Amino acid sequence: MKRSISLALVIAAIGATISCGDDDSEVSPEIQFTYDFTSGTEGWTGDFADYPNDEGVEEFYELDFTHSTLPEPLETNLGSLKQSGSNRSDDLFMFVKKQVTGLEPNQDYAVTIRIEIATDAASGAVGIGGAPGESVYLKAGATAIEPRKVLDDTDNHFRMNIDKGNQSQDGDDMKNIGDFANGTDEFTYVLKTLETNIPLLATADSNGELWVTVGTDSGFEGITTIYYNTIEVSINAIIQ
Repeated sequence: MKRSISLALVIAAIGATISCGDDDSEVSPEIQFTYDFTSGTEGWTGDFADYPNDEGVEEFYELDFTHSTLPEPLETNLGSLKQSGSNRSDDLFMFVKKQVTGLEPNQDYAVTIRIEIATDAASGAVGIGGAPGESVYLKAGATAIEPRKVLDDTDNHFRMNIDKGNQSQDGDDMKNIGDFANGTDEFTYVLKTLETNIPLLATADSNGELWVTVGTDSGFEGITTIYYNTIEVSINAIIQ
């Protein structure tokens, strides 16, 4: 969905309730949600898109989503969301999502998403089709409708019902917030923090609900296994 709210307004206003220009628009105090997955998934679910609707495809692509502890050498007593897949289509999208409730119906919001992930993709490494780090892009989005994979009958592939963009490209509903490279020359898991550098614009539905989505859009034709250690969501109502 296209947004009529000015990005300049959101950037100037986010973080405090202040007047912006001549239109006297402002943002409300921040609502914050923090998920650390200590005891479980905390209502987050995972799914996959951009792969063919073929028999046995989930096994062939090694698709997996589960609650897990962090991998070694990280603190294995910490919980996380683990998601993994083998990108045999050269375009696999792996995503996790959660519905946020208790907002004002039909209200415009500025949404900031900050994630801490565990990644084992060495920076500057060469991979099939693309680098295992720099060619795996992290996306974040906020929408009123539930993000779902749907079958595209034109090519018998599962696609997203929202506009996530493709690989490094932004979409109307999801933005590129960084890549999967771990900042070292070793294939070992390290923690990495990524966040939206410009707030996302979304309008709550008639029940005062929004869906928050983060995921990996891959051009690396191999296995990517990501651990979401924490996800933080900050929401400000935009008052006009």
